[in-house]
Amino acid sequence: MKIHEYQAKELFRKYNVPVPQGGVAFDAEEAKSTARTLGGFPVVVKAQIHAGGRGKGGGVKLAKSLEEVGTLANEIIGMTLVTHQTGPEGRLVKKVLVEQGLNIVKELYLSILPDRATAKNVIMASEAGGMDIEAVAEETPDKIIKVYINPLLGIRDYHLREVAYGLKIPEPVLKSFQAMLKNLYSLFVDYDCSLLEINPLVLTADNAVLALDGKIDIDGNALYRHKDAAAYRDIDEEDPLEVEASKYHLNYINLGGNGNVGNMVNGAGLAMATMDIIKQAGAEPANFLDVGGGANAEMVENGFRILLSDPHVKAILINIFGGILRCDVLATGVVQAAIKVGLSVPVVVRMEGTNVEEGRRILAASNLNLITALDLKDAAQKIAQCVQ
Repeated sequence: MKIHEYQAKELFRKYNVPVPQGGVAFDAEEAKSTARTLGGFPVVVKAQIHAGGRGKGGGVKLAKSLEEVGTLANEIIGMTLVTHQTGPEGRLVKKVLVEQGLNIVKELYLSILPDRATAKNVIMASEAGGMDIEAVAEETPDKIIKVYINPLLGIRDYHLREVAYGLKIPEPVLKSFQAMLKNLYSLFVDYDCSLLEINPLVLTADNAVLALDGKIDIDGNALYRHKDAAAYRDIDEEDPLEVEASKYHLNYINLGGNGNVGNMVNGAGLAMATMDIIKQAGAEPANFLDVGGGANAEMVENGFRILLSDPHVKAILINIFGGILRCDVLATGVVQAAIKVGLSVPVVVRMEGTNVEEGRRILAASNLNLITALDLKDAAQKIAQCVQ
């Protein structure tokens, strides 16, 4: 689950990670009220959306007066902000973060994330902060520092020193930098983060180190342990169909683009393989939908309804391996769901596993537009024909 910058900074403050003074505002008057508390100008007005590159898109502005704060807040709130991470459709801005301006001497990049290849957490850092870190990693990988941490042992002083010296942190701020990094790692672990990123982390003229930006992703499977973080969820920043699917415990991702085949699969690996074979057959997957091994008729019905809500979907492919979920139970659920939602597109069903022949018989006897496939290759060919 992604959270906003101002929310990430609330967690930073909780863990004694220094951040600029400021607050969130939902309109121009609230922005001006926040600016009055900051003790002087300039102040920064920053759009709050779940995407990077806001400055390049016109979503981060410097205000030199109270009147300018109100003007900029009015301009940014309500704008559709387009960045390299939002796609061409952009995101509607509904709030801004108003913060004090700083006398910045140096900008750094810092992040913590799990590394599956080594089964460790890794601190990634670079002196090339404030830039597109992806471009830095691709063009000048030698500027990226990576420090791996065994999660069973936790962060140690030598990890802190390795990062600090790699970033050439000056002596006056060395101690405060190491303390901040240790606190950031505690936050990362305590909140089951899949990403913690600060770009830029800044050093100021008065020898302070502060998180000028903040991005945090929290593992959605761990939210039951973090009720305070769960309250940070902003469904306005999520795809409406993904929000709807989450209500029914369905793992759904809208792929956008030119996808024309809706997929309903049980198992994430099977879902990814299904998307691959759809593309190989000449069609385009419109979504990822994993109903899980324990799907029932109600879940299948809700899955159908969500898939059909996407106007780009011209056909649906159901690819199920019947283990825990028997094929006859699935077929019954598919027929019931198809009748309830009123199918308007062809559906190709590929089933294998327990009671597969009975499942195929149920589909054939339904007299609905349900096309049975013998295997995955047959299913892909038939679904491609449906959308031609």
